[in-house]
This record gives sequence, structure tokens and C-alpha cells, in this order.
Amino acid sequence: MAKLLKDHFDRNYLSRLADEIQKHEPSFPKRKMLSFVFDAEWEQRELKQRMRHISYAMREFLPVDYETALKVLMQAAPQFGGFEAMFFPDFVEVFGLDEWDLSLPALEHFTEYSSSEFAVRPFILQDQKRMMRQMKRWAASKNHHVRRLASEGSRPRLPWAMALPEFKKDPAPTLPLLEKLKADPSEYVRRSVANHLNDISKDHPELVVDIAQKWIKGSPETQWIVKHACRTLLKQGKPEVLALFGYQAPVDICVQNFEMTPAGVAWGKEIQFKFDLVSDASELGLLRVEYAIDFVRQKGASSRKVFKLSEGPVSQSSRSYSRRHSFKPISTRKYYPGWHQIAIIVNGQEMVDGQFELQD
Repeated sequence: MAKLLKDHFDRNYLSRLADEIQKHEPSFPKRKMLSFVFDAEWEQRELKQRMRHISYAMREFLPVDYETALKVLMQAAPQFGGFEAMFFPDFVEVFGLDEWDLSLPALEHFTEYSSSEFAVRPFILQDQKRMMRQMKRWAASKNHHVRRLASEGSRPRLPWAMALPEFKKDPAPTLPLLEKLKADPSEYVRRSVANHLNDISKDHPELVVDIAQKWIKGSPETQWIVKHACRTLLKQGKPEVLALFGYQAPVDICVQNFEMTPAGVAWGKEIQFKFDLVSDASELGLLRVEYAIDFVRQKGASSRKVFKLSEGPVSQSSRSYSRRHSFKPISTRKYYPGWHQIAIIVNGQEMVDGQFELQD
């Protein structure tokens, strides 16, 4: 079984962290810090709670002066990377909101080794105009981690992070950042731009359609951004978005031999379905093939989730498809017993559907 993310913050990590801090602050009390961190509630804390608790421990045992404490952390940070370094910007998020002149350079420094995407958001909420001026400067940085921060940190719906309600209402302040980064040489940055636009599409779909229609004429890298940014709109079957990528209504295509087994799916098992797509023409052409499941929710209503099967040109006049869908428990979805529906979707149009029962 894979190690849980929260368990990366273990005694070995905290010991290494304390040893590194002691190189720059010899009086740092390693044993006291470890005792503080691994208290009676530690095992019950989830990922971000553990990260925040470590920040409190640093505040408890580093020098009282914020500038001095921050300098120590900035010296230690380069020895840590990726996820395990997320604690460093969290310290700034908690204790640095009243020290912008110290905190913003620190967030820029920390993001080079991990990401300050969560930590910048309270600063945006506190003073949006000032922070967006900083974001524009970061968007012009020579470091791709810093450029990504400009986009990722201002996403309206960044997962695991506090929302930015003003940007959900009106994303206009972030659009110059995306325009600046739309042809960035780093795929890491371009992916953030695409995810940012996908966030916007959930509240302002027509705005993203308009941007996509303009950007689709750009470089191959920008075209990739457009495709990835429109993934929610594509799943919604919006005709103008499908047309943007060359998907036409499947007027000469039909579904044949659609089968699902079993009709009753036991909890934790899987359903298998298969079907054929057949065209009256000599080839099926450019296809985006998806399936949707209408999941039963807790109070009997249903909630649809769309899954992609395949996309691309098909030169034959027919093709067979099959898929297994598992109902093993996962952290991102809870299953409820009852009658579910599967629908086959071709180029945004629902072609055929069938029902099966998920059983206790």
C-alpha cells in the first residue's frame, strides 16, 4: 500500500529538518521541537493539519523576531524539495501577513524548492491589488517555479486551498497573467495556465470559449493549453467547443451491440460494458468517445460523471470498444446502492444508455 501523504511528515523528516535548522541556528532545541510536534493528537491530524502544526512548532522554538526566524528557514529550505518543503511557505502564511516586505521575497524563495501556491492566497484576500502587482512581477521571472506561482497561486478554485471568491465572481484581474504565460517555454507553467482556465470555465464558460477561440491560432504549446483548459467544457458537450477541435455531430454514426454485465454489481466489484460504433460513411472520422455514469447519491438523486474512452481520427467504418468500471471504495467518491445509468457519448451527443444496480 502506498504511503499516505501525511505520513511523509514523520519523525525522520522532522529530525532532518531540525538538524538542518541547527546548522543556521545552533540554539534550536531539537528534542523539545520533536516532543511538541509528536503530541497526543498527531496521529489524528490530516495532511494540512500536520503541516500547520509544524509551523506552530517552528514559531515556538525559532527566534521570536519574525525576520530572524524567516532567515533561518530560508537558509534551510534548499535542502528540502517537493511536497516535504510545503511547510516553509505555510510558516509565512500563518505568521507573515503583517510583514509583506519580508514575506513576499520569502515566498518567492520557497517556491523554487516546492510551491507557495497555498500561502499566497491570504495575501490576495488581504490586499488584492497589491498582491496582483506582485504576481505580474513573478510572471516575468527567469525561474519557471516562480512564473508558475503567478498562475497557480491565483487560481479561483485551487484544490486543497482556500477559495478566492472575488476571482470566482470576476476573473479579469488574473487574465493578464495568463496572457503573459500562454506561450511559456516550461510545460510546468503551461499546465498551470490550462488548469487556471479550467477553473474559470466552471463559473464563466463563455469567457473561456472566447479565449480558446483566440488562442487556438497560436503555437502548438498554446494549442495544448487550450485543449487542456477546455476539458470540462468538452465533457459538458458544448457544441462550440467541440467544433473548435474539429468534432462534428455524429449524424452518420450509430451504436450497435451495446452490452453491460453483470446487471447487478456487488459492492467493490466492477461492471463491464462493450459496444460497436458503426458509420454509414467509409470512415468514422474524428471521434471523442466518452461514457457517463449517473451515480446514485445519498438522498436518491443522481450525479453524472463523464469519463473519456478515446479520442482521435478513426479511418475504419466501425470500431469496437470495451471498458471495466470499478466500484472499489476511493477517497474522492462515495458510492450508494441503487439503480445507476451508463450512457455512451460520441462527439458530445448521448447515443445509447442502459441501467445496472449497485448492490450492498
